[in-house]
Amino acid sequence: MTASSPGASFDQWLVGARQLAHQPARQPCQPLRVAGQVVGSVAEGFLSKISLQRLLDKRYQLSMGEHGGAPAWSLHLPPQAASDANVNATTDALNTLAEALRDANLCGPWRNEQLAVTNPSGEVVGTVERGAVRVLGITTCAVHLVGLAPDGRMWVQKRSLNKPNDPGLWDTLMGGMISAADSLPQALVRETWEEAGLHVHTLAGVAHGGHVLFSRPSSEGGGAGYMVERIDWFRAVVPEGMAPDNQDGEVDEFALLPLEEVRAQVAQGRFTLEAGLVIAGFLGL
Repeated sequence: MTASSPGASFDQWLVGARQLAHQPARQPCQPLRVAGQVVGSVAEGFLSKISLQRLLDKRYQLSMGEHGGAPAWSLHLPPQAASDANVNATTDALNTLAEALRDANLCGPWRNEQLAVTNPSGEVVGTVERGAVRVLGITTCAVHLVGLAPDGRMWVQKRSLNKPNDPGLWDTLMGGMISAADSLPQALVRETWEEAGLHVHTLAGVAHGGHVLFSRPSSEGGGAGYMVERIDWFRAVVPEGMAPDNQDGEVDEFALLPLEEVRAQVAQGRFTLEAGLVIAGFLGL
């Protein structure tokens, strides 16, 4: 899906982009509960495609039940773990489910990275492998940094062609997922160094700018996935004489562009949807 069309203006692109950022799932979804708490949602019938042996080996039970008067999947923990509301047990159960999805080729790229899993109140109840969050409809959090030069031009990065998502598209100076091990400020510091080789404390005017919300279908799991994400974005000035330098191999190049050129390239679909909407927020639109 794209919000761009030949000759589209940035304002026209923005209308389409905001529509794309909030789309219903391609097929009916059912809540996913773990130890009685809703943590995500899955496409109807999706979990019927996996082998339950991995779960049964650890005394976890996956079954169809009811929640709010509608069908829902429940991942049950052993009685002692459930009664203790054990975060470690919830984490192990979710990761065991993620491994079963991987065995069936039904999840996204496996990253060996844990992301936080929250209940409807926003409380962290466990963690899960990043590759499974989309197919389980688990809410994720990300951070972006809009980096400016002192003269007002914007630093942007071109995503590596080896990236599993949006390879070769342009992005903000930094954009990354917030892992379970990081707070928002910690993720800002870590991702800014890994992607841009910059230390946040050396940047000028670092400030939280706002956030962008997404709820849209994902191609993961054969199109059964659903992305629910909050992106918090920051702004900062990269001092004169300082330039970004990628450290993790996930960026092909950086460029310093006038804002009008950034707007034009976003409108032409050369930026990721996420970056384009973050840039719109930075521009006050």
